[in-house]
Amino acid sequence: MKASQTCSRRRAVRWYAVPLCFFAMRTVAQNRPQQSPEVMVGKESAPALPPQLTAELVRLRAAALTDDYAYQEVAHLTENIGPRPSGSPQAQQAARFVADELRKLGLEVRLEEVKVPHWVRGAETAELVEFPGQTPQTSQKIVVTALGGSTSTGTDGITSEVVLVRDFEQLNALGRQKVAGKIVLFDFPFDKQKAAAGFALEAYGEAVVYRGAGARAAAQLGAVASLVRSVGGADYRIPHTGYSVPAGIPAGAIANEDADLIAHLSAQGEVRMHLTLTPRSLPDTTGYNVVADLRGSEHPEQVVVVSGHLDSWDLGTGAIDDAAGVAIAMETGQLLQQLRLHPKRTIRVIAWMDEENGGRGRDAYTAAHSGEFANHIAAIESDLGAAHPLGFNVKMSPQAIDLLRPVQDLLLGFGANLIKPTAFPPGADISGMSKEGIPTLGVMQDGRTYFNYHHTAADTLDKIVPSELRENAAAVAVMGYALASMPQQLPRER
Repeated sequence: MKASQTCSRRRAVRWYAVPLCFFAMRTVAQNRPQQSPEVMVGKESAPALPPQLTAELVRLRAAALTDDYAYQEVAHLTENIGPRPSGSPQAQQAARFVADELRKLGLEVRLEEVKVPHWVRGAETAELVEFPGQTPQTSQKIVVTALGGSTSTGTDGITSEVVLVRDFEQLNALGRQKVAGKIVLFDFPFDKQKAAAGFALEAYGEAVVYRGAGARAAAQLGAVASLVRSVGGADYRIPHTGYSVPAGIPAGAIANEDADLIAHLSAQGEVRMHLTLTPRSLPDTTGYNVVADLRGSEHPEQVVVVSGHLDSWDLGTGAIDDAAGVAIAMETGQLLQQLRLHPKRTIRVIAWMDEENGGRGRDAYTAAHSGEFANHIAAIESDLGAAHPLGFNVKMSPQAIDLLRPVQDLLLGFGANLIKPTAFPPGADISGMSKEGIPTLGVMQDGRTYFNYHHTAADTLDKIVPSELRENAAAVAVMGYALASMPQQLPRER
């Protein structure tokens, strides 16, 4: 699929449109002439940073690479608090915990209200009750999980024929007559070879459209439920959850092995499934973005954001998605206070709420602070795990990229010096700022195994390597402090 086609589809599905369109566009970028590791930027020399700032950044880098503050924060968020779905008691407790931790550092902290959805998982079972070659009076278990936005089958469940399609084109070709009253299974595989070659996000972008919009497409043709092959690379019979646009029908994801099983049996004849999913959508409730300022010494009205999202899905404990990103942002504040470094501009640490279930934290911040965006200098988000950082995906002008060259040199020592420009915002929560022309940066982590665990029960603390988390903290702290203290503001895109 062409990148432009992929993006046009994703723009219709709000919750993942920004980050995944960006990574689809990377495919186009790969075909352009490549230059140095500072991908596709001008060759004119960038002004050097002041010697004192350079020395401070070196100190900051060294401290970050030996500090385990971020790991301790991730451990508490994931193991003491646990899963943090929007609207849950754990999400509320996590916001209070992060706010208290940042207050201990001496930052000016506030909890900004966000109206968030409150979707609660229920029973989840599936079994094949009729299939070719079936031993009499037997069935086969299917490993399933509900997708966010799913409605309930009712406690008795539903039983229907499974219709297997690869994509929307095949679904539409069948038409209402062959889909109505049936369970549709979208069997589009996550491309593990792309992921292993370093293009995991491209593989995700190709497959996730069926998780996001599949139920709606199936419902429009009269399907009674929609299932999707899990969007991820691990073959451990683990289903991957995620958001699905509410379509008024049950929506779930099944393990990749079970998608294979159904595909094989469907090639031989009719397959019928009994499916039970009983999630509930409760009334919206109040959640919080945690917003904490380390005031600038010279230009306190000017703001550099460092951030990650606090909410998670409920199957695992949300370690790599995205307690790690929150802790990385928190450590920027902790290191600056520990080293008594005083940024010239305000560094604002944000722990976003509701990235996973619609992005209402982003929307609330944009609504509350858009009048201040003229003084937002840059925004950073970490939301692609905790593996070794390679650098930053950025949406900013070529002139702004060029000003970051001296910072890239400081990040070269641990391999986090790449800067890859994109036409799309490099993070969902900072997309509102990006659309207003504010330079935005997303941490570019090694994503080859990220989607093995993403949105699964296996997203747990053990997936984080402490030394790699320290590298991420160093990259964000160095970049954030440089942006807050360099003499020039980054020029905005015209």
